[in-house]
Amino acid sequence: MAKSVTVWFDPEADFLEVKFSDAPGYMRETNNDAIMERVDIEGNGIGFSILNVSQLAKGHPLVAQLTGASGFEQSAVGECQL
Repeated sequence: MAKSVTVWFDPEADFLEVKFSDAPGYMRETNNDAIMERVDIEGNGIGFSILNVSQLAKGHPLVAQLTGASGFEQSAVGECQL
């Protein structure tokens, strides 16, 4: 079954957000200062955001442990590599 993904980029804020669901949720920190995880009220991952996108090193992945990874279907469990 196909699922929609919403990607939002704000060039002025240098901020990228990816949402896998429009369910209500909140942002929480990850082990990477540049990445915030969006989770629903049950703690399931429903998206993530990346701060200072233009400052990312080219050719190097950005890695963070996503604790709500059970909500990210068909993705690396607990890890988001961009």
